[in-house]
Amino acid sequence: MTVATETPPAARSAPEKPRPRPARMIRWFIIVGLLLALLVGGLVGFNAFRNHMIAQFFANNKPPPITVTVAEAKSEVVPNLLTAVGDLAAVHQVNVTSDVSGRITEILFTAGSEVVSGAKLLQLYDAPEQADLANYRAQAKVAELSLDRAKQLAARQFGPQATVDQAQAAFDQANAGIARTQAVISQKLVRAPFDGVLGVRRVEVGQYLTAGTQIVTLTNLSQVFANFTVTEKDSGTLAVGQAVRIRVDAYPGRNFDGKITTIEPQISSDTRNIRVQATLDNPGHVLKPGMFATTTVVLPDKPAVITVPETAVDYTLYGDSVYLIQEEKAEDGKTNLKAVRTFVRTGERINGRAVIQSGIKPGDRVVAVGQLKLQSGAAVTISTDPPPPQPATPPRY
Repeated sequence: MTVATETPPAARSAPEKPRPRPARMIRWFIIVGLLLALLVGGLVGFNAFRNHMIAQFFANNKPPPITVTVAEAKSEVVPNLLTAVGDLAAVHQVNVTSDVSGRITEILFTAGSEVVSGAKLLQLYDAPEQADLANYRAQAKVAELSLDRAKQLAARQFGPQATVDQAQAAFDQANAGIARTQAVISQKLVRAPFDGVLGVRRVEVGQYLTAGTQIVTLTNLSQVFANFTVTEKDSGTLAVGQAVRIRVDAYPGRNFDGKITTIEPQISSDTRNIRVQATLDNPGHVLKPGMFATTTVVLPDKPAVITVPETAVDYTLYGDSVYLIQEEKAEDGKTNLKAVRTFVRTGERINGRAVIQSGIKPGDRVVAVGQLKLQSGAAVTISTDPPPPQPATPPRY
């Protein structure tokens, strides 16, 4: 028989203890951490070095100076002008008509021709009036003879004074009939009322012409009126006799000189404008009534103002400005030029120059050509080219 024996507890095997991590794995983590630290440090250093080199490159790589054309601000007296718009009218212009009605028997003019005062233009049928004139002349002749006999008899005391008075009345009536008939005949012969140029003919031979119907236009073009209006504010600067320059679209660049001859004594309550009329000669009859005209009144001169070429001013919504040329000393002792944007207050523009009311002083140099390439403070060099000339045909005032 087999007897089982139990192994004592002391004889059992003890549990295994946890094994420590090998030293090799610790070294691996240390190496990886150092590599990561070196990598991050290298990236940061590279970025810092790159930014430093870029800044140094741009600091040493300045753009070359920009070549510009320079003009000098001048102090000069500019014309004091008042500009307005209006139209032209003839000094003498009329629609030729007839005072009486009748049938046209003869047209005595050529359309478009020049005529003198009193020239015959048109004849209406006047045969009845011519017959009446002959009748009255015969009556006048008989009445004159009767009057002479009555006077002779009365002088010899052979006839009463009443007979003389009746003969005188008959003679006067005959002469009155002659005068009236001659007036009617003269009305049927239409004449030119003044020297001028005829327009387009509006009638034909044989047409029955009623009184007041237009026959032709007659215009005297030796002088014309320029009618224009100015505001109430400017009315105090006007006076009769002031010089006026007229321009019309038909002859660009050409001036026509005249003088103010009439100023309306009252201001319109609707527009607060005052009507002005100037008279000017019309050599060659080039100006026509009805033309649109730009009028410029030459006023007394104002004090001198500062002007620059109009191309030097930069007009923007934020204000008007110019590029002012300034000098600065470099580290090597050389004098460099730079263009600095300077805001100015501008006035009117006349003959290609702009009036500068504030911002610069006489003698300052400004950029006249080349502003589009500039920024404020940019280095510049002055071109040998002269400033742009004033336009041959300056803008209208």
